[in-house]
Amino acid sequence: MSSHQCTVLRTKLTQLECHFTWDLRKEDTDLTDLLNRLQDQTELDLGGQEGAARTHSFLGFVKFLLDSNNEALSNFQRSVEVVKELHGNKCGQLLLVSYGNLAWLHYHMDNYVESESYLNKLEEIKEKYPPDSSSVLDANLLGEKGWTFLKFYRKYYDRAEECFRKALELEPEQGEWNSGLAIVLYRTETESVSSTESPTIKQLRRAIETNPDDNVVKVLLALRLCFHKEYSEAESLVETALERTSDHPHVIRYVAKYFQQKGSVDRSTALLRRALEKVPNSAFIHHQLALCYKKTKIYLQRASSHHSKDAAIKQARKQCIYHLERATELKPSFTLAMNELALQYGENQDLSKAEEMFKLARQTVEKRNENLQMFHKFYAVFQQYSMKCEPLAIEHYTKCLKLNSKTYEGKESAKHLTKIAERRIRKNSQDGDAFGILGLVHKEQGDRQRAQEYYEKALGYVHNDEYLSNLCELQLAVE
Repeated sequence: MSSHQCTVLRTKLTQLECHFTWDLRKEDTDLTDLLNRLQDQTELDLGGQEGAARTHSFLGFVKFLLDSNNEALSNFQRSVEVVKELHGNKCGQLLLVSYGNLAWLHYHMDNYVESESYLNKLEEIKEKYPPDSSSVLDANLLGEKGWTFLKFYRKYYDRAEECFRKALELEPEQGEWNSGLAIVLYRTETESVSSTESPTIKQLRRAIETNPDDNVVKVLLALRLCFHKEYSEAESLVETALERTSDHPHVIRYVAKYFQQKGSVDRSTALLRRALEKVPNSAFIHHQLALCYKKTKIYLQRASSHHSKDAAIKQARKQCIYHLERATELKPSFTLAMNELALQYGENQDLSKAEEMFKLARQTVEKRNENLQMFHKFYAVFQQYSMKCEPLAIEHYTKCLKLNSKTYEGKESAKHLTKIAERRIRKNSQDGDAFGILGLVHKEQGDRQRAQEYYEKALGYVHNDEYLSNLCELQLAVE
């Protein structure tokens, strides 16, 4: 093929809708974790027959990113086979993404004739559909894109939401797209609005209405209702989901999370262990198990001070650390698990390993430009309780609070700073820096009047340029 023909071919390829043209950058995701999740889906048939084609297509693209072109080809071809097995001659519109992937893969493998043959197949499919049916084609492509963005990485959630919304504008009753949008909103909603006003809860209900067999969204709704302390409906949803899919690991893991939130740690642990037997390479399940053992450890620490409990506490911490280590091995970018693991190392007085893990966590969050606030909160707790270094604890609680006072991490940092300041004032009523801390907390929370009062008290005992600057800023804002 001449260079001109090659250029023409590539131009045609760039106009396709498939994984190769959706701007999926491998540096944005954790390929190890993504590969594990997709392989679990294919091996356990978690997406059902309809989802199998999508999973194979996505898995093929991941294999391509990992330079395994032959495995990529096998998965793309399997995706086509599954669609044809399910829909026979009426499957044309469902093959657009798979054929697009195959055209691109053959191009990368220098099989230009094969690449062109798939471009011709795509043209034949489009010619079979009249112009007024383009909305069906567009809805399917948007839905496929939505699921891809949702599974690829959290940075792509906004793009996933946009795709699902556009797909639902074309096909509002489509159950899969409603479920996809519900899951995106569940993972991204941060505002603590009431259950009747929550867009997430409204969409979860809509997803159940249009896709009544989706038991995952039922449990997600139960989790959100549990957050709002609406336990009766939540319990009913959980029991229904368990009755209908008691062996589905995705359902089990969310049910386990529900019981963990309600305080039924033993039941949650048992369910997660059951799920782990089916998906041993799930970083999510290992992380949830670690949190169960952490809660067990905390309960034992509070329940008794007798030495007879020491062995049980050590065992719970050991299990917690083991599952966190597995989670971070399976998903090297799992910064929440990394921070939690570092904290557990600190509790175990393995301070060098703790510092090393925190260093790795910070490098990861800075590289990905996400979860920096979470890092500061965890590191502050580590400095306060394991290292007994209050100045560094205050420094990192402050950094966390300044990043966003409305998030869970921001609110927790405000609580810690307030407790530190109030304890210091009880010991010394003229501790200007303690009043300065309270001034900062109220300033970040938007309470200007109280912030001014505390900064004025602070400046009555210490000279501090930052306190003075903050006070002037608050006074000017009022004027």
